[in-house]
Amino acid sequence: MWQQNYEPVAASLGLSAVVAAIPILVLFFALGVKKTPVWVAAISALGSAVIVALVAYGMPLPLAIMSAVYGAAFGLFPIAWIVFTAILLYRLTVETGKFDIIKDSVGGLTTDRRLQALLIAFAFGAFIEGAAGFGTPVAVAAAMLAGLGFSPFHAAAICLLANTAPVAFGSLGIPVTTLANITGMPVLPLSAMVGRLSAMISLFIPGYLIVVMTGPRRALEVLPAIVACGLSFAAVQFTVSNYVGPELTDILSSLTAIGTIVVLIKFWTPRTTMQMEGDWAGSTSGAGVRVAPGRRTGSETFAAWMPYLLLVLFVLVWGAPSVKGAIDRATTLLLPVPALHQSIVRVPPVTAQPAPYAAVFTFNWLGASGTSCLLAVLAAAAFLRVGARRFIRLGGTTFTQLKMPILTIAAMLAMAYVMNYSGMTSTLGLALAGSGAGFPFFSATLGWLGVFLTGSDTSANALFGNLQVVTANALGLNPVLTAAVNSAAGVVGKMVSPQSIAVAVAATGMASSDEGKLFRFTLKHSVLLMVVIGIVSMLYAYVFPGLVPVVPAPTP
Repeated sequence: MWQQNYEPVAASLGLSAVVAAIPILVLFFALGVKKTPVWVAAISALGSAVIVALVAYGMPLPLAIMSAVYGAAFGLFPIAWIVFTAILLYRLTVETGKFDIIKDSVGGLTTDRRLQALLIAFAFGAFIEGAAGFGTPVAVAAAMLAGLGFSPFHAAAICLLANTAPVAFGSLGIPVTTLANITGMPVLPLSAMVGRLSAMISLFIPGYLIVVMTGPRRALEVLPAIVACGLSFAAVQFTVSNYVGPELTDILSSLTAIGTIVVLIKFWTPRTTMQMEGDWAGSTSGAGVRVAPGRRTGSETFAAWMPYLLLVLFVLVWGAPSVKGAIDRATTLLLPVPALHQSIVRVPPVTAQPAPYAAVFTFNWLGASGTSCLLAVLAAAAFLRVGARRFIRLGGTTFTQLKMPILTIAAMLAMAYVMNYSGMTSTLGLALAGSGAGFPFFSATLGWLGVFLTGSDTSANALFGNLQVVTANALGLNPVLTAAVNSAAGVVGKMVSPQSIAVAVAATGMASSDEGKLFRFTLKHSVLLMVVIGIVSMLYAYVFPGLVPVVPAPTP
């Protein structure tokens, strides 16, 4: 068995961390400076990760290859699987003309771009995040905004920013329950602390989103909607996460926000209706004059929304603990990765004691969220009377659209897994953990880094959750806080993750030349919000420690 070494370069943690950061620096350089396509940047970063693992960390070549294969497989299933089925559902509604009716129904509520962003990108996107997660909300909401007439760049950027609020409780609370399993701490205290941090983010994200879209002056014109949306979502998110648990936090918060916005729009409208430059709220005449959305009957509108109603139904049923448990027990295959499973030993302080590193691919082909989405697509196709030949053609077109984003997702997860299994990620984590009294701030950086690398708050919690707890105990800090910060700060890394960018680009049909522009746009907001959460973490640690739940430290 090969043992990880977290200080392979001159027995120095600092020098080793510099070397371990090379793949990340390559990725940032390729996207931010050279402005290469995301898939090229991802493959370049993967190549550099393999070289560092082999040369600096002394990782055996078979282990490096199999860790990359394992990561790529996880990128394809379940992540790319979810993205493919979500986009297929959207294209089905476009192909059958139902999306035009959906656009008219939303336009019938409001033609104001700011209110549409709050309703679709923030509230509806949060509902999809709570039900499915793993890239689905960005894929669905960004496609809907693009279909409503937002420019592809605006649609992608808005949805990436809006998806910040619900990620920590996505997919029926999986990130928090994973964090509890990894750290050995009870779920409810972790859920409560994550909720206390996330609710603060959710409270101002709607306003932040609109300010980024339009500037402060135009945002003030819709202040009632911003306040109603943020306050309703944050209040329910805080209450449910603290007193019920993580599973239904996003579902109930988003439904409350959707209801609040719809009711508000019925009784209030902004003085001016805002359009983004270069697009229209409704269709346009030949002379370029905006035409109000067409009037639709109730039955037409219901039929048009049926594919998304079926999506919600299937995802919620598939995610119900009793149903999911039964499906997983009957159909899930646990496949140990050859030549990798338990062939690597992790050592303290990353683990309490030396332990083999598991590598088991979970092939839950029937229980996966992507499969529930596919069933919704098939049901919708039957409802809309789409024939088999037409449906297969639509699937082929969707795959053609997504082939490069799927390659990006596979390459990024391969890079992340090479970094994990070689020990590079742990080196970076330990370097941040060495910050002493400043660790509550840098624990936010650690969570951000985990989601940036893996594209998943769940994966970041599995990766760094235990390290957060071990470091907090060593420094005399409350481990509930640092573990929760890992999840709550991780959410702001989602918008800058190359996997998320690839999904947003694919969903909106954005030109590949704009991928680097989108990365640079989201990066500054991601870093700013990470710093804010780090400061809030310091306040909880040293000014308001009594507000952090206390539980016994996990038994080694």
